[in-house]
Amino acid sequence: MSQLAEQEAVEQVFERLTSRFPDVPAETVRQTVHKVYDELDGRVRVYVPLLVENAARNALDTVSGRAGAPTS
Repeated sequence: MSQLAEQEAVEQVFERLTSRFPDVPAETVRQTVHKVYDELDGRVRVYVPLLVENAARNALDTVSGRAGAPTS
C-alpha cells in the first residue's frame, strides 16, 4: 500500500468513526485515530488502517460510554 493510499484509508477510518461516534467531538476522534496510527507505524503497512480503526473504535467506545455495548 502506498503512503498516499494509506493516508486516504486512515482518513476514511476517521470518517467512519466520526459517524459511529456522533457524541464524541471530531477532534477527539481525529486525535485518537492519529495516536493509534503513530503507535502502529512500523514495517507491516497493509493492515495499519484496519488496526487503527479497531484500536481507535475501542478507545472511542470507552470515551463515549459504549464500552461493552453490542455493535450494530
